[in-house]
Amino acid sequence: MKLGLVGLPNVGKSTLFNAITKAGAHVANYPFATIDPNVGIVHVPDHRLDVLAAMYRPEKVTPAILEVVDIAGLVAGASHGEGLGNAFLANIREVDAIGHVVRCFDDGNVTHVSGTIDPAADIEVVELELILSDLAYIGRRLEKTARAAKSGDPALKEEVRFLEELETHLSASKPARTFADGGRERPQDLFLLTSKPLLYIANVAEDDIGGQSPHVAAVKTVAAAENAPVIVIAAKIEAEMAELDDSERADFEQALGLQESGLDRLAAEAYRLLNQISYLTAGPKEVRAWTISKGTKAPQAAGKIHTDFERGFIRAEVIAYADLIEAGTMAHAKELGKVRSEGKEYVFRDGDVVLFRFNV
Repeated sequence: MKLGLVGLPNVGKSTLFNAITKAGAHVANYPFATIDPNVGIVHVPDHRLDVLAAMYRPEKVTPAILEVVDIAGLVAGASHGEGLGNAFLANIREVDAIGHVVRCFDDGNVTHVSGTIDPAADIEVVELELILSDLAYIGRRLEKTARAAKSGDPALKEEVRFLEELETHLSASKPARTFADGGRERPQDLFLLTSKPLLYIANVAEDDIGGQSPHVAAVKTVAAAENAPVIVIAAKIEAEMAELDDSERADFEQALGLQESGLDRLAAEAYRLLNQISYLTAGPKEVRAWTISKGTKAPQAAGKIHTDFERGFIRAEVIAYADLIEAGTMAHAKELGKVRSEGKEYVFRDGDVVLFRFNV
């Protein structure tokens, strides 16, 4: 699962990336400080693992992870090769979802590529370049499909109609993710930048952590129009907190009035954006969260651990996390009849605690 951080230069992407991964990505006060994308791993927060670890005393605890990619800053004209345009667009194609970092802070020491702080205008620049890239791709695809459709193939004719409608939608400066396809199945190999799930990350100054500034309001207005989530983060503060130990960080968060860090909220929101859930395994060797998509059935969930588990799947012994905690131990949960034996058609739920039975 890969989240790409995009935005104009000098909006705080690399600062946020540093806070997320503690990987020390280069940060500088000039455009294109990031040229090649930095990649890091962040743990998805899950308090259930801590509770299970206290119960089982395992040798190790392994949370779900989110891969974060810090992509070079985009500028107007990127779809025509301006700045690092082509490389930027190619890097976006590799991610599963987009985190659009928007500058919502005023700082005379950090230059802005357009000279003024205007979140709505900044969003428009980035979105338009992605749309233009998609339009160029659709144009090529449409030309090729229209030639092939002259053979009379009904499926190809339908694809031409679909592509023409999508082209009209994009030409109105609307992203592909807001295109109403009427329930029609999209071509499987149609890869559009603006069809990727998107969340906005409003990067604010410390005084605006509460998210009440006019700049944040502007981001929320744009996001509401396409039903996209917004996370408000002070990247500079998060980067400072990332350098602290757990107790110091907790004190810092309390002093700022935060219930949880912005990074935790970002990781959790990205997880939801991609329709991911976690099932859990627990024992003396390891307590672990396994990432699956919503709607995954038992054999495929088992395959996340090992292909042999899916191939030789017999059944899954499942208990809801809340039921296990209420029972206190797995043995007591079994006595209470809370552990279920589920077969191949069982659809996993978030927080299921599982033991797989298989034979190969």
